[in-house]
Amino acid sequence: MADRIFSGLLLLVSIGYGVMAFTVIKAPFQYDPLGPESWPRILSVVAALCCLGLLARPDTDRFDIEGKTLTRLVVLVLLLAAYAALFQPLGFVLATFLFCAVLARILGATMGHGLIFGLATGILGYGVGSILLELNLPAGPLRALM
Repeated sequence: MADRIFSGLLLLVSIGYGVMAFTVIKAPFQYDPLGPESWPRILSVVAALCCLGLLARPDTDRFDIEGKTLTRLVVLVLLLAAYAALFQPLGFVLATFLFCAVLARILGATMGHGLIFGLATGILGYGVGSILLELNLPAGPLRALM
């Protein structure tokens, strides 16, 4: 029953998103074959179809979460919020380093491995995003070094 309630509410959200995607989002020009208007439309249709599938055939397994797992999920949501808040002020490299190092630690990595993973992800991610993909990523306090 909870699956049907959740998927029904999510269906309403995806329909609302779809209405906005099909009526409000208008791009002044097309810069790729599908255009910037197509992706929100595709997302809304796929989300609505998934919700209809859940309404028709909900999951029969019970969804029980242990206290430790629920705590990790709450910490992850808070960590994502902190990452979003620190992304501009600290820049991509430092914010990603902190996020990945703490997340690796939460998932069971040693302190050293977590720090190495965070550092590698921050630096390599910035290189791929900024240099290869030419995305405008915030440099933060490291602007002087770049």
